[in-house]
Amino acid sequence: MLEHVAREGLVLLGCGKMGSALLAGWLAAHIPPGSIWVIEPEPSDWLRGLGVLLNQGVPPAPAVAVLAVKPQMMGAALPALQALGNGRTVMVSIAAGTTIATLEAAFGSLTPIVRTMPNTPAMVGRGITGICGNAHAGAGGLALARALMSAVGQVVDLEGEHQIDAVTAVSGSGPAYVFYMIEAMAAAGVAQGLPEQVAMQLARATVCGAGELAAQSDETAAQLRINVTSPGGTTAAALAVLMDPDTGLQQLMTRAVAAAADRGRELGR
Repeated sequence: MLEHVAREGLVLLGCGKMGSALLAGWLAAHIPPGSIWVIEPEPSDWLRGLGVLLNQGVPPAPAVAVLAVKPQMMGAALPALQALGNGRTVMVSIAAGTTIATLEAAFGSLTPIVRTMPNTPAMVGRGITGICGNAHAGAGGLALARALMSAVGQVVDLEGEHQIDAVTAVSGSGPAYVFYMIEAMAAAGVAQGLPEQVAMQLARATVCGAGELAAQSDETAAQLRINVTSPGGTTAAALAVLMDPDTGLQQLMTRAVAAAADRGRELGR
């Protein structure tokens, strides 16, 4: 599938943090830089030195065009690719809140469109992306998008676009929740008398180590939690607070994810 992209060409509209992560993954997957057209008004020195076709327009019929601009910039950016609409080029969007219907209105109703939601761990090859497409994308368009997003991590197929806001809320926004947990754990350590630098080192290493253990283990997250928890011990005392049925983390996380999903739906209107 990536051989097809290398042969027919790929357009990347926008090369900020996520666009750069994707581009690095594609180059590592041996898509030649000469097969990649990038449209980015403020290119970094890194981008300038890659050998990609930077701000040189677009080919007449590339295999795929990846829309990696922020949702609020989408309206101004899409005209650069309008000539590719209603053709063979698969439009792959990573923008939260920009619906397939909006993209069909911009490019034409016959355009193959795949909507995806990656997350920032793609920057280190550990991302996860949910994907769904319109009828014109078909199995081929989804397979193409899956191959592209697999270059930076895992991919999950969604039942339809109705699930994309939930994916955005859980995994798209989720890294920020984890980063805030690191902040909160470090602050709690300082409150218990640790130096700030030591508390932050402990919190970061613990979250990163626990995440890697979860990634490598065949056991469920619940079982991994049980493995750490001795009855009547220190972990059990902390979990009694975190798992309180009225004020615990489950209730807080449910509200947080719902707020993110609701905001995604608002952006899509």
